[in-house]
Amino acid sequence: MDRTLAGYVHALRAAGVGVSTAETIDAARAVSLVGYACRADLKAALGLALAKSAADQRIHERVFDLYFSVPGGASLPAGAALQLALARAAAAADLPALQLFTQTGPATRRVLQLLGMDALDAHLSQLVSAPAAPLQQAARAWVERAFELHGRPATESFMTGVALQRPLGRVAPADLQRLQLAVVRMARKLADRHARRQRVQLRGQLHLRRTLRASAGHDGLPFKLAFKHRRRDRPRVVAVCDVSGSVASQVRFLLMFLYALHGAVGQVMGGLRSFAFSNQLQEVSKALETLHFDDAMALILKTVGMGSTDYGQAFADLHQQHLHRVDRHTTLLVLGDGRSNGTPLRLDCFAELAQRAKRVVWLCPEPPGRWGTGDSALLHYRPWCTVLTHCATVADLERALDEALAAYS
Repeated sequence: MDRTLAGYVHALRAAGVGVSTAETIDAARAVSLVGYACRADLKAALGLALAKSAADQRIHERVFDLYFSVPGGASLPAGAALQLALARAAAAADLPALQLFTQTGPATRRVLQLLGMDALDAHLSQLVSAPAAPLQQAARAWVERAFELHGRPATESFMTGVALQRPLGRVAPADLQRLQLAVVRMARKLADRHARRQRVQLRGQLHLRRTLRASAGHDGLPFKLAFKHRRRDRPRVVAVCDVSGSVASQVRFLLMFLYALHGAVGQVMGGLRSFAFSNQLQEVSKALETLHFDDAMALILKTVGMGSTDYGQAFADLHQQHLHRVDRHTTLLVLGDGRSNGTPLRLDCFAELAQRAKRVVWLCPEPPGRWGTGDSALLHYRPWCTVLTHCATVADLERALDEALAAYS
């Protein structure tokens, strides 16, 4: 594979497109057929080989236009020869290693040094028919293009990593969109991981006795292998989310988590039903499946959210209206702080739901030190939970979902 295509694949991956080795090989074959002469044909061929979704296609179009462009060309009257020299200097300066915008100044100087700027300053006008300022601008343009392709995605990745570790109630407004995109990517990654587990375990273990019996007619040579097949459940999840005032600062992320579940992770599930409550339970699956996240969140909060919390009533509603959705294949997933304002807890309903379910996973945004204090009823519900864990960050939500799905492996 040529260096140009390898660099483009690297830029696509940095921008968030998951390009596999097989897809890279497909892209190399496509380039060998269409070549680099026709820009439109090259763009279409690479899009077919590397973009797997509409979102990937949009990223491909943006990165392609940036990657296959000549930075600062209009300001250089010397033409192709000088652009070729700039390209070689930029390659030698290892511009893809840029990660921060503050590195662009030193990187520009490095390109000029590799171009021989220090030695040619006094004679540049006569040698290349171009003044120093346009040459510096052109070098800067190469560096800025490299930063857009490699440095900005690296910076975004770093900032996203920081935001993923922040407590849900302390996330800055500027990080909301960043985290929403991160949760979607997180969900896709989990879906791919657990779909791969299902494929790997599909054949089961080697059944030695059947294999030997089948090989009797072939002089004992195992021409046909027999496997032990174990019936595996596909994950089914019934999610119950507290959207009351006591978790107001975390509600956006709890709903974002459910929204992501209804997206990519739903591909490896046998079923997913989502419910929200303040004091009465209401199913919100359709809103999360069909609406844009912001619209779904606004609708849920308008119809269900920010009221006075009543966990007992919510569990009673789930028991009375949706008990048939909970069986031995189902994980009951509860997202909330367990603060029920002193209302009846309806432990009888919660206990029967837990006994019917495969497992009960409760994710609480409050730290363990606050469980059981004030109006917190978590310690009363805890005996019926398979897992009760503190979920303070979006990264915690990912780990909890990963463990919940792993129980079906």
